[in-house]
Amino acid sequence: MRAFSCEVCAQRLFFENDLCLRCGTPQGFDPDRLELVARGDRRGCANALLAACNWLVADDDPIGLCVSCRLTRTRPNDGDAGALEQFAEAEQAKRRLVFELLDTRLPIGADLHFDLLSSRYEPVVTGHDHGVITLDLAESDDARREARRAQFDEPYRTLLGHFRHEIGHYYWPRLVEQAGADELARARTLFGDERASYQDALDRHYAQGPPDGWDERYVSAYATTHPSEDWAESFSHYLHMRDTLQTAAELGLTVGGAAIADEPAPFPALVGSWLRLAWALNEVNRSMGRDDLYPFTLADTVVAKLAYVEQRVAAAATARTAAPVGESADRGQLPQ
Repeated sequence: MRAFSCEVCAQRLFFENDLCLRCGTPQGFDPDRLELVARGDRRGCANALLAACNWLVADDDPIGLCVSCRLTRTRPNDGDAGALEQFAEAEQAKRRLVFELLDTRLPIGADLHFDLLSSRYEPVVTGHDHGVITLDLAESDDARREARRAQFDEPYRTLLGHFRHEIGHYYWPRLVEQAGADELARARTLFGDERASYQDALDRHYAQGPPDGWDERYVSAYATTHPSEDWAESFSHYLHMRDTLQTAAELGLTVGGAAIADEPAPFPALVGSWLRLAWALNEVNRSMGRDDLYPFTLADTVVAKLAYVEQRVAAAATARTAAPVGESADRGQLPQ
């Protein structure tokens, strides 16, 4: 995430701010500039109250929803106050995801939709299916999410983490399969054959758990479930790394006297910066009596997978830059 400040008084701002607390200037996030700006007479998103959205829309926009909110296809009904509160928290996390997609210039096709549903009345399974990402809004509840994290013996579970994982599934066909047979073969060498039975793999994982020595080849235990989950977990962790490194670099953080680097530094330099930063953040968390902020290790095989994700993301950005004006939505234009 970039560092933001008030255009009027230079006060530091959070990405979610809709008001500068020093000078009182209303703020709005401009998705074209990827900056927080003094709102002035600019038009805000129609979900400003419902989803606490501080993003701006074009004055002539017929829908009135920002580029993040318009991706949401289904939400709780207006009479479900509890679910709407959770919905606002989920949308806040989704806006961070969409910022990162815009910042990396990843293609956002017209087929990408989010169903943000409450399992209060019926079962909801968080997942991805042909461009539709479903999230159980119960994940917004800290106590319930922590209970599920403990139940599945996961070291890390957050709303943003869910979004980053599921968007990884969305990008597999776009970044790998559509790149051609050679690229697909290369990916399968790293992650395995995604055509293997998913249900059989899932049953085996929940019956037997991860294989011995899994952390030498996978970024998480869940990544061992199936090649498609290995890709999604690796993609998610790449976004974790990139966003956190960008934040640290924007703030001018140093660890051990060395500045934290972010893109466009070469990937080995990014990994070195990430390991130093993760160590420092874990130490800070421990000083506060908290668990490690990043409770994962990155073996050489995992780093190779992360480097592959970075290469595919960079290739997509390059393709977008080279594409003629007027390309289709799947070339990176947001759906209208």
